[in-house]
Amino acid sequence: QVQLAESGGGLVQGGGSLRLSCAASGRTISSYDMGWFRQAPGKEREFVAAINCLRTITFYGDSVKGRFTISRDNTKNMLYLQMDSLQPEDTAVYSCAARNSCSWSPSRGKDNYNYWGQGTQVTVSS
Repeated sequence: QVQLAESGGGLVQGGGSLRLSCAASGRTISSYDMGWFRQAPGKEREFVAAINCLRTITFYGDSVKGRFTISRDNTKNMLYLQMDSLQPEDTAVYSCAARNSCSWSPSRGKDNYNYWGQGTQVTVSS
């Protein structure tokens, strides 16, 4: 079983940047596809980004494409999300997730992920 813990959230002004980290423990994540999702108050959990276990394929949600970058360091058992040009509509709780799959095409579907962190709050002021 994989345990995930996010960090790096906080309050930032619009146009600013944050880097989220997700530390995995319990098992190495080298055989897991990984993803970031977010949930704003009163909204459904939304896909943000995903990366396959081989670090060869990344996908992004339309609203963050070109501004966010997902990466991973399998040697450190870490997942990252670099968020640039942040906007107030990016305000949400961000969660990392791991899927019991090592694929060529990481999933965008939240129901396909098996392990979740508790989430970290990101608030962007206007």
